Amino acid sequence: MSGKPWQRRGGYARALNTRSIRERILICCEGEKTEPNYFGKFPVKIDLVQIDIESGANTLGLINDALKRKEKAEKGNRPYNQVWCVFDRDSRSTTPDQFNKAIQNAQNFKIRVAYSNPCFELWYYLHFHYIVAAIDCAEYNRKLSVYLKKEYEKNSEEMYECLKGKQQTAIKNGKRLQFNRPFCNPEKDNPSTTVHLLVEALNAFIDEGEIKTKG
Repeated sequence: MSGKPWQRRGGYARALNTRSIRERILICCEGEKTEPNYFGKFPVKIDLVQIDIESGANTLGLINDALKRKEKAEKGNRPYNQVWCVFDRDSRSTTPDQFNKAIQNAQNFKIRVAYSNPCFELWYYLHFHYIVAAIDCAEYNRKLSVYLKKEYEKNSEEMYECLKGKQQTAIKNGKRLQFNRPFCNPEKDNPSTTVHLLVEALNAFIDEGEIKTKG
C-alpha cells in the first residue's frame, strides 16, 4: 500500500484530505465506461466529499453489490452518507420485472437510484431538448452526433466537459419528465430518468462558478 491520501475505485482516483472529509458518496454503475466516465469528471471539492465509483454488475446484482459495500463501510465505521446505483432499462441482462424490482429493492435498502429508460443517452439528450416520445438508443446516438457536431462516442471521457454548459437545461428537463410520470412505472415509462437527482447531489459539492451555465 502506497499510503498516499486518495481512494481509488473503478479506475478513478481523487486526492483527499482525510482529516477534513465531511461526506462519503458511493456511486455504483451498471455500465463499465459511459456512466463512470461521466460522473468521474465532476469537479467536486475534495475537502468536502469523497467519491468512490464502482462499475460492472447487472441491474439486480448492482443493488446487491451496493448493499454489501454499504454494510461493509458501516461495519468499518466509515459509513457512506449517500449510496447511488446508476442503471438503464436497455440492459440486455435485465427483464422488465427485474428493472422495477431493482428500483424497489434499492428503496427498501435506502439506496438511491439514477435510472434511465431506455438508456443513459437520454440524459445527454435532455441537455439539448425535452422529449416525450419513445425512441430507441440508436436514435439517441444519432441525434447526439448532430447536436455535438461530431460523432457521438459512447465511452467518451469528454461528455461532462462537452455538456456542462447546458446542464441546468438538462436538470430542468429531467424534473419536467419526472413530474409528467405521476403513476411511475419505470419499466414502461419511456422516456424517463432520475439521473438529474444524482447530478444535483454532486453539484452540492462543486463551487458555484463551476456549474454556472451559458444557457
